[in-house]
Amino acid sequence: MILAHFAAKEVTEPMTPCYFGDRSSSDTVVRLRTSDGRDDWLYCHSHILIEKSTYFADRLSEKWPTCQILDSRNCVEVYCQESDFDSHVNILRLFYAKENSRDDIWHGVRNALGILRVAVELECSQIVTACVNYLEAVPWEETEEEEILKAIPGMGSQVLPILSRLEPVNPLAIMRIFRAAIQLATSSPPQDMNDLKTSAQEQLEYMLTEDDDEPLLKADDEIRSEVKQCMSRLFARFNSLLESLFCESSELASEALHILQSYLSDLSWACQILTKLEIMRDLVICWMDASDKVVKIVHPSNPEPNGETIKMTLKTVEVTSKVLESIAYGNVILPASKRLHAVKVWLPFVRVAKPAIDSATSSGDDTFELKVDGELWQSLEPTFVSLVLTLPSGDQAEILTEWLGNNYIRYPDLTEAFDVWCYRSKVAKRRLTILDGNHGGSSTP
Repeated sequence: MILAHFAAKEVTEPMTPCYFGDRSSSDTVVRLRTSDGRDDWLYCHSHILIEKSTYFADRLSEKWPTCQILDSRNCVEVYCQESDFDSHVNILRLFYAKENSRDDIWHGVRNALGILRVAVELECSQIVTACVNYLEAVPWEETEEEEILKAIPGMGSQVLPILSRLEPVNPLAIMRIFRAAIQLATSSPPQDMNDLKTSAQEQLEYMLTEDDDEPLLKADDEIRSEVKQCMSRLFARFNSLLESLFCESSELASEALHILQSYLSDLSWACQILTKLEIMRDLVICWMDASDKVVKIVHPSNPEPNGETIKMTLKTVEVTSKVLESIAYGNVILPASKRLHAVKVWLPFVRVAKPAIDSATSSGDDTFELKVDGELWQSLEPTFVSLVLTLPSGDQAEILTEWLGNNYIRYPDLTEAFDVWCYRSKVAKRRLTILDGNHGGSSTP
């Protein structure tokens, strides 16, 4: 019995150092073969194979019906895929490596994953453990992560610790990180932390987005309450800045302009979050209350427009677009007087803002660094049309009269609103006469 023979030999004779591939001391050949015809003889030592691998221990014991002899040595044939050939050779080398030297011999995630796959097949518990410890501890590239996700699940529970960084997180932990992120995203940190703040904003939007996967967070009352509190503090700081800027008669300092631009960027981002959570109302009210001041401070017709003022104008248009969209399509209900005020304030602003922004983006001047959403102007025009058509007919007539005589008649184009107003006005008496007949009352067109 080969296994018993080597067990007895270990007791009676001290083992001399053995080296992988040492033909002079080898008593076993591992014949590594592939379906492509590759056939390598690897000179090994039975006692090491038996100690390190349950698979080889079985092959060299009485459990295996026959034992081949090759080159006057025991022979174990192992068939493998060409892609795993090197991993088989490497694992045989690892049998001879000292325990404390293995951390330096994995040569990267892909190599370690290949060795792990073979170690599981050959039942090498020590090497499996070493591979798991290595792969669990080192960073992965995105492509390596995908390979690990494909390979690990079929290897059994012993390798599952590798996936610990990918496991679903406890909902309480998600909520804690959400609170921390929303507080940072709506704060006013030092300028050197703006990149961290932007990252927090991006990840919060990602958490709440439904794509191929469900949102990481459900839009429940707790989430909405937390967001409202943070947004309320942001609105308060924004209004405070407007008050201080509006009271200054001199030109706005560049630092103040930079702070204002930061707030406008935050509000533009907030529109995305609040729309997802269906709680735009507070922002709409805040923006409508501040509209007159914002327009006077940021108006694009102000002298000497530069990169900062153009960026502020663009951010102002982005926020206004989302606010007016919420009003025009009935997501936030406002009385007719406030809707009329919104049109009278923002229609003239947008008329002047578009050519100013278009001029800056087409100038080729890199100092502007503008990123204009291609759908911004396309979506804003029908928003104005829809908003105008919600107003009382007399208010519509006032707005359309001003539009028809304005130099900026081409944008926003209110032709559709004009068509609808003409039709409604022409049939109004007939419609209201029918209404009088149905209700037995009187009405004035």
